[in-house]
Amino acid sequence: MLQVTSNVACAHFGSTNVNLLNVEGGSNAQFADRTNCGRLRSRSLYSSDEAKRSTGETDKDRSHIRPRSRSFYACDTEDEGPGNFSRCNAIRPRARSLHREDGKRNTGGICTAKPPIKRPKGNSSKWARKDRAGNKGSLKGVPMMTISEVDNWEISSSSRMKYGQYVDWEKIDPDAATRYRKILSSDRYELKAMGRTGFWSTPHTLRAKAYQHIIQNIESISSNADVDTYHGLVGKLFGEFQTSTHHFPKFMEDGEIPRYCLNKAGLNSVKRILICINHHFPDVTFCPILSALVSLLLHFSEDEAQCFHSICSLVTYTDSKKRYIDQTFLTSHASCMTFGDLANKYCRGIRKLIASSRQNLFEFYSDWIMWIFADLPFAYAIRVLDVYLMEGYKVLYRVALALLSLYKVSVSSRVAHVDDFKQDIKSFVQNVARHSTIDTLLQTAFKIQLPTHKELTYLFNANKLALIHKDIRNKSSYQAMDFRNFSSSVVTETEMRVVWAWIPERFALFSPVQLFSTNVHGRSLSLFYSKVEGHDPTVLLLKTTDEEICGAFLSSDWAHKNCDEKDFKFFGTGECFVFTLRPGMERYQRTVLQISGVPDKSDSSGDQTLSACSQINTHVDRPTAASLDQRYKSSSFCTLSAVKFMAGDDETLFIGGDGGHALYLQAGLTAGYSERCDTFESPPLCRGCFKIQSLEVWGIQHSLSVPPLLSN
Repeated sequence: MLQVTSNVACAHFGSTNVNLLNVEGGSNAQFADRTNCGRLRSRSLYSSDEAKRSTGETDKDRSHIRPRSRSFYACDTEDEGPGNFSRCNAIRPRARSLHREDGKRNTGGICTAKPPIKRPKGNSSKWARKDRAGNKGSLKGVPMMTISEVDNWEISSSSRMKYGQYVDWEKIDPDAATRYRKILSSDRYELKAMGRTGFWSTPHTLRAKAYQHIIQNIESISSNADVDTYHGLVGKLFGEFQTSTHHFPKFMEDGEIPRYCLNKAGLNSVKRILICINHHFPDVTFCPILSALVSLLLHFSEDEAQCFHSICSLVTYTDSKKRYIDQTFLTSHASCMTFGDLANKYCRGIRKLIASSRQNLFEFYSDWIMWIFADLPFAYAIRVLDVYLMEGYKVLYRVALALLSLYKVSVSSRVAHVDDFKQDIKSFVQNVARHSTIDTLLQTAFKIQLPTHKELTYLFNANKLALIHKDIRNKSSYQAMDFRNFSSSVVTETEMRVVWAWIPERFALFSPVQLFSTNVHGRSLSLFYSKVEGHDPTVLLLKTTDEEICGAFLSSDWAHKNCDEKDFKFFGTGECFVFTLRPGMERYQRTVLQISGVPDKSDSSGDQTLSACSQINTHVDRPTAASLDQRYKSSSFCTLSAVKFMAGDDETLFIGGDGGHALYLQAGLTAGYSERCDTFESPPLCRGCFKIQSLEVWGIQHSLSVPPLLSN
């Protein structure tokens, strides 16, 4: 408790006891809504009239001069009247009254804060989630944005006193000062480890300093001139008006701005910055996460101009090994498809659940990045921001996959009751604290062994090319796959939806086209090859006489079979997989993601040949393990480490060749067998030896060329 005596400057306060607030410091605190985040707003001890008298400021100049930061202390005032308004309220008309609710002045001279706001009765947990977790200010359906100068801190390019200027924070928290010095002396690998473990997560000022250090080291064409650019844009766009209305930024998808505990002034500043970004970067036409990034970074910026500079660095990055912000619908949706491919690989089963319910997979995944930068609670979002600023876009894939894995566990037991998976996962992420701490979530995320940057870039470019090929350049040009006219003698419409949900995203954009059917073209392997060669990828569907259904997704063209007359080679890529549809639905694929066109890490010897394949008994009876071992004893079939996906000649067809064949078909396409296969880590797909009732091969509507592999 600090006793403040009366003097000329504070004569109107009388004898006042002031409660010192424990403030972490930094001018960024001016935007935080302390009502929602558990800390009272601070207020200035001086009126705007006194500020103008001391600086010679006129009303005309106020739009370019930033008023003094609000004080750490709460104060009482004299009775307010027509000619004697509150000095504390002069700078902020809506400042909270320190008087009792009955209108009487607190005559004890003790400076007290307003009693805690009463929570509404009933669903108190809902109130807490809405206000403390960081609610959103929705602008949905409103084409214009209104900026109110009354509720906004004005920006000055001149050097002025900042919030917390009088305190030596290093003496208050020496550990934070030590940590900051360590941050400055660490290389990028050490900083990555620090970000993942929350090294600079507290106090607030340490994180703010860490962010500025990291952002300054992002390779970009942004510079300190961004600050002057921002002041110029503010003067041009907003001028001296009390209130101004502007067109809605074109890069925002639905107009929602994550609140993240910002007060009304902070939310107003977010709008100003977004409008300035819209004018400064006309080529940024689609970037839904920009509003969330601005809201988060504003917490750790000295003012709006510094926050604007930080965003400029993320937009204009030049680091070839990182990616920060997608700036068009094309690149944004290519990233969405890339995430879908990763989810297909690392979160097996979730796509089958959605496809089986006939809901739109594109709609479900289209919001994946907003799970992180909109739906996650504030405390989780800033921990993700810690690593995102250091490591770039790849971190977002990791965190979203971790969230999806948690969601899969949650939804599996109640999938029959979910009417809208998109809204269901949104609600799940907003309440993720019930299921995982942020530390556990990040630990799960970084245990996921994602492909290399080169492989992810290759997959991203392949998806982007597929969108261009289908002429999808904006949201309105996308059309969901229509299976209503689908007809097959092997699978139902729902089963084909599941298969199409399993194949890579860039192929799933296109409709299935039947290339071969035993019911139409007859039972001949040579005719099979003549119909499917020249097409990749293809989907093979097979129904046995026992009504079992299985199949395979084959990424390569069957024209690659038979390298010469004597030898018989396996080919294909890690995108190949096998599956069963009846009696149960399951997909089997190698755990290491390999993309068509990128050599598999395990295939160090390139294409391998299988000698003596002509010795294979084509009789339908399944050979014994001993006979197979003897038959291939002198060949490379069992000894080479190359992955064997698919192979064939005019007499036989193999799918999988490591440790056994997932599928083996005879020339007459009347019978075959299936056994455990290490290539796909799959059990027998059906009951060993089988007779074929019907077999079909499906391709995609349009062939896709593969983009060149980037060197970076």
